[in-house]
Amino acid sequence: MKQRIAIYDTTLRDGAQAEGVVFSLVDKVAVARRLDDFGVDYIEGGYPLSNPKDAAFFAELAHKPLQHAQLAAFGNTRRANATAAEDVGLRALLESGAPVATLVGKSWDLHVTDVLRIPLEQNLEVIRDSVATLKAHGLTVFYDAEHFFDGYRANPEYATATLHAARDAGAETIILCDTNGGTLPSALRETIRAVRPTLDVALGIHAHDDAGLAVANSLVAVEEGITHVQGTINGIGERCGNADLCAIVPTLALKMGCDVLRPGSVQHVTSVSRYLYQIANLNPPLRQPYVGHNSFAHKGGLHVDAMQKNPLTYEHLDPERVGNERRILISELSGNAAILAKAAKVDERVDRETSRRVLETVQNLESEGYEFEAADASFALVVRGVLGTRKRFFELEGFRTIVIKHDHDEEPSTEAIVKLRVGGESRLTVAEGDGPVHAMDGALRKALEGFFPVLRDVRLVDYKVRIVNPRAGTAAKICVVIESTDGHEVWGTVGVSGNIIEASWQALIDSIEYKLLKEEEAAG
Repeated sequence: MKQRIAIYDTTLRDGAQAEGVVFSLVDKVAVARRLDDFGVDYIEGGYPLSNPKDAAFFAELAHKPLQHAQLAAFGNTRRANATAAEDVGLRALLESGAPVATLVGKSWDLHVTDVLRIPLEQNLEVIRDSVATLKAHGLTVFYDAEHFFDGYRANPEYATATLHAARDAGAETIILCDTNGGTLPSALRETIRAVRPTLDVALGIHAHDDAGLAVANSLVAVEEGITHVQGTINGIGERCGNADLCAIVPTLALKMGCDVLRPGSVQHVTSVSRYLYQIANLNPPLRQPYVGHNSFAHKGGLHVDAMQKNPLTYEHLDPERVGNERRILISELSGNAAILAKAAKVDERVDRETSRRVLETVQNLESEGYEFEAADASFALVVRGVLGTRKRFFELEGFRTIVIKHDHDEEPSTEAIVKLRVGGESRLTVAEGDGPVHAMDGALRKALEGFFPVLRDVRLVDYKVRIVNPRAGTAAKICVVIESTDGHEVWGTVGVSGNIIEASWQALIDSIEYKLLKEEEAAG
């Protein structure tokens, strides 16, 4: 029988402590419901005493409860100078309406003497009193043993005594926390082996990533019999972050044979990861394990040739099992097998002779400064150009951009004028923007949306500029890569020129032509 591992998500509390991450009330509710759909067992909603937003979050979910996950409220053990009955923090946990209370307490004697500044025995009483009070009101209590591994290294007898205090007071699960994130897996394993036989309750792990070991430590803990794993989506969190559930969950399920989430949930881990990045307004790391854009990307010709014969040669698992996809990258390093595999996805009529011509075209363009690794849409247009199936939906009759600055301290204004011909009709439009490319994009769309309404859904999501030959100074060529989306698909296009406006124009035109070609193919 598979070992059941409870997944406890703390994105909305620990994850929100990451620099630059701010969740609105609407965001928090939306993320909680997405995690609930994902199959997470416990969702830590926040610290209800800390701010009105967290209090409102618990009230909202009390009104419309989660369907699968249990909601947990986070808080501290009572203050040393107050009784549990009068402690405002414990009262906030009780009033939150959450069925689970997660209490954090001190297990490192250094924190007891230097931070709380109370006797060691008094801290044990604080732990017992806090846990027992919440248990008496019918809550499920999880006890987070803060800094446990550092505390055990410094004073193993006392650190273990804090766990026994929580256990004796009725805590259902005791979580061993590597709060500073510096414990090595070998030390973590030895510590768990020492304390686990002394406790007859479920144990959990809460690891931080300051040494890059949070995922490894969480997995080692499971190997040692721990059945409750805490972490955040994408590992976001304070300092270097928390254990990344987007790596832990698929590893537990697909490599360690554990029972996690709900049946079929693991294949949605990539979409959950990208959803959270979008809500948190963060750029996803391309190389993030399992869910990253480049996690299953292949570039070298030998690799791609082997992949075509057997994907196991260069992939540790089928990307579809985690909701990701295999990508064949195109560059001057690509062999004919890579080009054939990539081009065949564009048009099934591509054969070896066509792929050879595509490879020659790509290599010639890359020698001029083009790059297609992040420009799949431009590559698709190159393939269609070689096949003779690329269609021009409009003709340029001219464009002009004007940048105006009147005063030293004033931000410049930008205006773009674009004149196009669609069929037999000429169209001239003007648009303002934050810069030349923004204004030009606005004018281009304004000219075309009347003819092609689908373009109203298209927007730019990224714009990158790279100097191709920096030693040429101001005469250097510029490579512009643009990322566009229609809300369903994201595609990249590229342009190269000695003029940044012209390079941007090329990338913009490719983006629009790609979208129109896809719509035309879908329609017929």
